[in-house]
Amino acid sequence: MSKAISIFLCSLVVLAGFGLYSMLGQAQSEARSSTGNIAEQQLKQLLEQHQGDVIYLDFWASWCIPCRKSFPWMNEMQSKYQDQGFKVITINLDVDKSFAKEFLKQYPADFTVIYDPEGKIGEAYQLKGMPTSYVIGRDGSVVREEVGFFEDKVAEYEQKLVEILNAQP
Repeated sequence: MSKAISIFLCSLVVLAGFGLYSMLGQAQSEARSSTGNIAEQQLKQLLEQHQGDVIYLDFWASWCIPCRKSFPWMNEMQSKYQDQGFKVITINLDVDKSFAKEFLKQYPADFTVIYDPEGKIGEAYQLKGMPTSYVIGRDGSVVREEVGFFEDKVAEYEQKLVEILNAQP
């Protein structure tokens, strides 16, 4: 067999391999997008389940120092206003879930925690800092956004929540 034919056949094998690899990657990607990200599905379910409630959606990570201050406050708000249709849902963005678990041992959560190690939900919300919180009104629209958590503003945060809870849809 001539050298040119050998090179041609090797090229065909390589191209076929790339094509197969590309097709497999595309099939995996389509399978993921058809089933969706698990964290995204969990959030969608919770938002549907709590439609008509005021939702405090908070994004956090174990390395976030202000998050340590926000957890006791979110626990307090959840306990104080849940009977008025208030729900805290948090999204953890740690790539390694064990870091989040360690954080939660020190700063327990009496509210829902969704783990999003791929950061898909955070990307969708275009986070500007950590923590970032969104208050979703009873009509399902975002009515407030906060970047960071400041202990000297907790009275203001609570006042805004009460206003949103008392607002008519």
